[in-house]
Amino acid sequence: MKARDLSVLVGVILIVLMLVIPLPGGLLSVLLLINMSLSLIVILVAMNTKEPLDFAVFPTLLLLLTLFRLSLNVSTTRAILSRGDAGGVVETFGSFVIGDNPLVGFVVFIILVIINFIVITKGAERVSEVAARFSLDAMPGKQMSIDADLNAGLISENEAKARREKVEREADFHGAMDGASKFVKGDAIAGIIIVIVNVLFGMVVGMIQMGMSFGEAVNTFTRLTVGDGLVTQIPALLVSTATGIVVTRSSSKDNLGADVMNQLLQYPKLLYIAAATIFLLGFTPINFFLTTVIAAFLALSAYMLQKQAIEPDVPDPEEEVETESTEMKSPENVINLLNMDPIEFEFGYALIPLADANQGGDLLDRIVMIRRQLALELGIVIPVVRIRDNIQLNPNEYRLKIKGNEVAKGELLLDHYLAMAPGMMDDDLEGIETKEPAFGLPAKWIGEELKDEAELSGYTVVDPPSVVSTHITEVIKKHAHVLLGRQETKQLIDHLKESYPILVEEVTPEPLAIGDVQKVLAKLLREGISIRNLPVIFETLADFGKMTNDPELLAEYVRQALSKQITKQYVNEDQSLKVVTVSGKVEKLIAENIKRTEHGSFLALDPDSQQKIIQSIQQETEKLSLQEETAIILCSPAIRMYLKQLLDRFLPQVVVLSYNELEPDVEVQSVGVVNVA
Repeated sequence: MKARDLSVLVGVILIVLMLVIPLPGGLLSVLLLINMSLSLIVILVAMNTKEPLDFAVFPTLLLLLTLFRLSLNVSTTRAILSRGDAGGVVETFGSFVIGDNPLVGFVVFIILVIINFIVITKGAERVSEVAARFSLDAMPGKQMSIDADLNAGLISENEAKARREKVEREADFHGAMDGASKFVKGDAIAGIIIVIVNVLFGMVVGMIQMGMSFGEAVNTFTRLTVGDGLVTQIPALLVSTATGIVVTRSSSKDNLGADVMNQLLQYPKLLYIAAATIFLLGFTPINFFLTTVIAAFLALSAYMLQKQAIEPDVPDPEEEVETESTEMKSPENVINLLNMDPIEFEFGYALIPLADANQGGDLLDRIVMIRRQLALELGIVIPVVRIRDNIQLNPNEYRLKIKGNEVAKGELLLDHYLAMAPGMMDDDLEGIETKEPAFGLPAKWIGEELKDEAELSGYTVVDPPSVVSTHITEVIKKHAHVLLGRQETKQLIDHLKESYPILVEEVTPEPLAIGDVQKVLAKLLREGISIRNLPVIFETLADFGKMTNDPELLAEYVRQALSKQITKQYVNEDQSLKVVTVSGKVEKLIAENIKRTEHGSFLALDPDSQQKIIQSIQQETEKLSLQEETAIILCSPAIRMYLKQLLDRFLPQVVVLSYNELEPDVEVQSVGVVNVA
């Protein structure tokens, strides 16, 4: 531990000891001067901070300074009542203020205490309370603003995280200040009580124990009490003022001094009015010479400020051109052009109201919900979606890019609704024929006046923002495996490590590198399997990672470990599952044509057999689609991986499951068989 940090700890312990250990007068004088120095430093720092969080330690520091001041009060009270002497500092302050009239000095001191307690301390306490309440009430709005900026691409993930932390710190700071201001109030009350105790009991001690006369006791103990009070109340006044400055300070680019001068003197003409008013006061019994001097000073200040405003500092154009040229030539500007957004959503100018909150657009809020929804469904954090208009697109056209490549596009009619029929399209409904962009279903764009009629006819009617939101969601789901790179995998692993450190250490970096884990997770996402249950996935990788580092095989082991999740994903409400099974002949054909090399295994099936298997699966899945059932192929665990690899090139939408991926209590109904003639 550094000596500087250790000194603070030792100082706190010594403060507590001061409450019970008598201190000599010389040491008391040193500590009183240290107290005053610390208070001066605090108020100077408070005046020079640009925002409250720059002095975030102030609430705790306020408590420590209050405790230090109270311990000094206890020590000086003990010295005054026991010895009639509290050191040279207390004696000097008392004699300077009281002079030859103890009553006047005592009244001055009481006024100082009342100002500190009623004006500054009470005001700071109220401001702290209101600031804390407003800060907590404003937190949800600030968080939504940050999310909106993040989804609009105005800020990065790191900037959003920093801004969220700042909002939380501001709320914590104002809450702490609200509590800390109560210490200041209590300190002021304690100061008043200590003064009364010192005067009353001091006179009793002086007359009874020290044999002083009444006048001598009053003079002695009043002087010491006022001196003690001043030495402690002046620092208290400084700290109370610093409290008020900190809690009333709003964020700014400059410190308090610069802000006061810049904002107070921003209207020079008003100084002329003030100067004329002061000058006119000179015609009253007030000193004419004095008012004239002050008025002249104000008028001269106004003239200088106006002159400065008329002749602002203009930068040299040649220097500006040279600076811009240097910046353009710097390699950083070229490197920045290489940055590519993971997800981009571009739209034509007619769709601008979709994203403009001022025109009622809620696309930004919808994308926030999409990212949260996909985090829950898929278990990955979707990157920020960069939203921008593109005049090269048709007015009603939009497109979605993932890592710079266009993956989807569509058209929207903002003043229409999209009507989708559950069965055959009704030609009697007037509208513009189109296809629903997310699933390719036949649909029609209809006017608002036909909305009720379409709903009564059994159509599903959706507004344009919901259409594009659904499209974005489905496209991102489909390409989630592309968005999961090594960096994103590292973030998931770090998050898991916070709760399961031993499990993570057993998997990575040995026996599996981050790249190996990323390939396994991408394989799962490619087939629509959520990776949210990372603990189970890593348990499986820990068990089988020492046996093989083939991501294809590891993904199969993980799928079997996630059997409950996979079953729930595809099973019907009655716990039944309609599937197309693979005949023994096909399974044997695939198993016999698996080639294993040092780089992994693959299916080496002749083209004719491949075509027959694909045609058979296509026929069976078309039967299921007519019954509005999901096309699911069920086979043995040994060939599932290779059958899926074969279908990915021709029928990627077909789901392939193995027997080990289904729970025993599921009722499996075979509605077809994959066979070859």
